[in-house]
Amino acid sequence: MTGRHPALARLDVLVGRWTVQPKVEGVGTARAEFGWQDDGAFLRQFTDADSIPSTAPQAWQDNAPFPTTALIGLDDAAEQFTMLYADARGVHRVYRMTFADGMWRIWRDAPGFNQRFTATVGADGNRIDGRWEMSQDGATWRPDFELSYVRETA
Repeated sequence: MTGRHPALARLDVLVGRWTVQPKVEGVGTARAEFGWQDDGAFLRQFTDADSIPSTAPQAWQDNAPFPTTALIGLDDAAEQFTMLYADARGVHRVYRMTFADGMWRIWRDAPGFNQRFTATVGADGNRIDGRWEMSQDGATWRPDFELSYVRETA
């Protein structure tokens, strides 16, 4: 591969280990690690949690996805990213993604279960605050949950 596309450099801020804290009462933290693979052609995200606390809402206990893996690649014509996602529940999804000017957006349009994620990267690059939303009809959105990423190491 000759040279990395400049749009991929936007994702460098994600590289490293992060503590992930969903803002849901009773739910503990998870950890995420982002790293380049294939000479910087793809960014891999791996997320896991040691356990889901018994104090977590039943829906979290029943549907914990950990571990999860995502592979992010670039469409250089549109400078837009695609994220392939899979988790321990056997879920496989394809998301579209943008990452620019301190904003991270992920979304998918799927019949009956549309999702979108919007996050802001802190000025120092060591904290990301975001929220997931969902929609059954693609028009009426409701919050799913908020979360924060806090950098452990670069």
